[in-house]
Amino acid sequence: MNTKRFTILHSNDMHGDFLAEAGTAPGEMIGGLSLLSGYINTVRSQEKNVIYTISGDMVQGSIIDSEYRGISTIEIMNYLAPDVASLGNHELDYGLPQLLFLDKMANFPIINCNMYIKKYNKRLFAPYIVKTVDDFDILFIGIVTEAILDSLRMDNQISAFITLEDAATEIGHICDAYKNDDIDLTVLLTHIGLDSDRELAALLKPEWGVDMMLGGHSHSLMDQPELVNNILIAQAAVGTNQIGRFDLLVDDETNAIVDWKWQLVPIHNNNITPDADLQKFIDSYKSAIDDKYNTLLCRMARKLTHPAREVETEVGNLFADIFASLGDVDVVLIGSGSIRLPELGPMVTLRDLKQMFPYDDSFTRYTITGQQLLNVFSKFMRKENRNHEGECYQVNGSIRAAYDDVFDKLVSLEINGTEVDPEGHYKLGLQGYHALNSDANLGLSMDDLTAIEPSKVLATSMQGVVEEYLRHHQAITQAVEGRLSYR
Repeated sequence: MNTKRFTILHSNDMHGDFLAEAGTAPGEMIGGLSLLSGYINTVRSQEKNVIYTISGDMVQGSIIDSEYRGISTIEIMNYLAPDVASLGNHELDYGLPQLLFLDKMANFPIINCNMYIKKYNKRLFAPYIVKTVDDFDILFIGIVTEAILDSLRMDNQISAFITLEDAATEIGHICDAYKNDDIDLTVLLTHIGLDSDRELAALLKPEWGVDMMLGGHSHSLMDQPELVNNILIAQAAVGTNQIGRFDLLVDDETNAIVDWKWQLVPIHNNNITPDADLQKFIDSYKSAIDDKYNTLLCRMARKLTHPAREVETEVGNLFADIFASLGDVDVVLIGSGSIRLPELGPMVTLRDLKQMFPYDDSFTRYTITGQQLLNVFSKFMRKENRNHEGECYQVNGSIRAAYDDVFDKLVSLEINGTEVDPEGHYKLGLQGYHALNSDANLGLSMDDLTAIEPSKVLATSMQGVVEEYLRHHQAITQAVEGRLSYR
């Protein structure tokens, strides 16, 4: 039996998490790319066959990333020198032309097999790559979530095959065409979420020879990998506070993993030496950002929190109320996922705002019926949508909505203490992104949104609206009030 040992390090959903943060112990620093790079460098020096992969969402989430539209992130990723990366949905946040530019910047391959140029039915990216490591050939294939379609609404030249059945077919095509007796290991770099990883693994034919799925998108913190259809599934949570590590023994004759060990390695300075060169490079970006964005906007009465996207939060209530104050809006829906950090304040700088609320979108008013509004709340409040992957919303203070999880139905929806009339008309305020994707997330088409009267843009820059509000309000406080309740 001809076997060899490999170490596969894997990250996902790093979201521009460049900087280390203080831990609980004195002097302890956790995460950050210089410490992560220090660990990767150590493993590469200690082990013979090391492969480092990233499963999507390298960009979006920090002000350094958003200020430079992903350029800073790719330059820093070049320091980490991953062997291969796959696309996540947030790689599209700066638009397709910028993504193609970032791809050219990268000194490492970025793969994806299910984004297509419609007219020519050609894949937009290289769908796979074969890495030869110590005479063993390893096939990597990239798959992205259906959330990629949300980012592609503005570009009708691009399509994506995104159902799990479609993804399985694409994987089968590539494995049939390119997997041969010389391929010793087949790894999927997915960005579809852990639940979808499980479903996809169950659809794959054993003859295709997929051995592992290294995933992302759901930010899942796993104790150990799962084995579905004889395929190992793993994910490394979110950010740079940890990295996944597989130590594998692979048989060249059977093209199979005969032994493995996995751990989620914490990244902190207790036993890791930071990469000084990378830190110097990151600091050059940080210095420029600090000079521009360290302006103090306000001091709140206390820190406000946004602990989870599936529930009503203090920060969510504040933002929804700010946009309700623009006038003549009955209901404001703010996408919970557009609020990117778990807390804000008490001191709030322009930097804090742009990190907390990085998507500078438009805000538009639509008029819909009461029945349509009831359907909207029924759709996004349902239990199956509150799964860390569904699109959830924060609402303004005039709203009181109650949902019964046992009977799976909306129990009540009040505006200013009055039950919504199914026959009435109501003004609904939406972010541009959520209006474009309202069909999937709210059950309303654009025709539905504009059937009663034309839409009206209330603000072209939501960041600007929040910034102006914070500059002119001090000692801000907010509480969770039961705007959204579940029984």
